[in-house]
Amino acid sequence: MTIERILRGMAGFFVLVSLLLAYFHSQNWLWFTAFVGLNLFQSAFTGWCPAITILKKLGFK
Repeated sequence: MTIERILRGMAGFFVLVSLLLAYFHSQNWLWFTAFVGLNLFQSAFTGWCPAITILKKLGFK
């Protein structure tokens, strides 16, 4: 599995979990959803994503 596929899976998982938490617990979890979206948006322009840096340090290629 490539690092890009892992990243997409992580982003999708975080968005879905934060939406569930916002629905069942507190709407403040929507700020986490916005944070994930903003990171994806900025990485489209800069080519740098903090999650990829972390995954590379963990040994994923």
